[in-house]
Amino acid sequence: MSVAADHPLWERFQSDLRSVDSLGSLSEVRDKYLSRQRGLLTLELKELGRLPREERPAAGQRLNQLRQRVESALGERLERLQSDERSRKIQRETVDVTMPGHHWPLGTLHPLRRLQEEMEGIFLRMGFEVVTGPEIETDYYNFEALNIPRGHPARDDQDTFYLNDSLLLRTHTSPVQIRTLEKRQPPVRMISPGRVFRRDAVDATHSPMFHQMEALAVDEGIGMGHLKGTLEAFFRQLFGEGTHVRFRPSFFPFVEPGAEADVSCIFCSGSGCRICKGTGWIEVLGAGMVHPEILKRVGCDPDRWTGFAFGIGIDRIALLRYQVDDLRLFFENDIRFLRQF
Repeated sequence: MSVAADHPLWERFQSDLRSVDSLGSLSEVRDKYLSRQRGLLTLELKELGRLPREERPAAGQRLNQLRQRVESALGERLERLQSDERSRKIQRETVDVTMPGHHWPLGTLHPLRRLQEEMEGIFLRMGFEVVTGPEIETDYYNFEALNIPRGHPARDDQDTFYLNDSLLLRTHTSPVQIRTLEKRQPPVRMISPGRVFRRDAVDATHSPMFHQMEALAVDEGIGMGHLKGTLEAFFRQLFGEGTHVRFRPSFFPFVEPGAEADVSCIFCSGSGCRICKGTGWIEVLGAGMVHPEILKRVGCDPDRWTGFAFGIGIDRIALLRYQVDDLRLFFENDIRFLRQF
């Protein structure tokens, strides 16, 4: 047996060490015996000077051996505590791959965005391309280039959000037609979806911000028959094969001739109901042949090139497609409503 093992401090130390169950309690025991000021072994070493000279070497050797054993025991206990802590951590963080995973709810497309992408897909399959433009427009592109003269009601402050004398929030996506025709010569087949802004009071069918999709086709020999055929092909893919389109004469400054387009009621198949007010038809958009003055303004010869254009309110189509009677529901972010799509 080591001479240190029979020292009374060793028995006391072993008793204290047996009660250690954490790194904190281990630190307390270390300080109790080895701290520089109040450690029990430190105090014993300081007392060596009071012993007779001939006893000091043996007593010092004995205390040094005791100190080494204490430090060794503390080191072993530290390694054991750290190993136990690592094992507990591994156990806490272990993933049982055989257990079923957590269900994380996934977001979905907003119904308006979903409908817009569906509409875009139909036109893309018909040979159109998607072109976008700025939401902050100049007075020229939003009005003047589209044959809307000064003094026209659409240019009034009560209908348009003006930022200054020349800049405004676009009131339709038609300016993209002008920007596109300025950059390239026909043939052109394009759609332009996006947000537009008008000073409308918020109610079940109106909003100061809504979504529109403009379509333009310019080529040689295009006529009203191509316009109607395009719209019938589009709405039959959107609403079903039994859908029909009819035109009613109308006026828009940027088309000549102009027409309002109706589709046969998708709720009663044209027999008459509350939604179509008994007529069997629902108004869906304005359309017409591109005005020759607009073609001249962008450098296209109207004697060679003709084209059609129409604008669809995506939000209005959504009311029909999803059978929703209040436009505000699409913008209130009510998760109960959005989960239905």
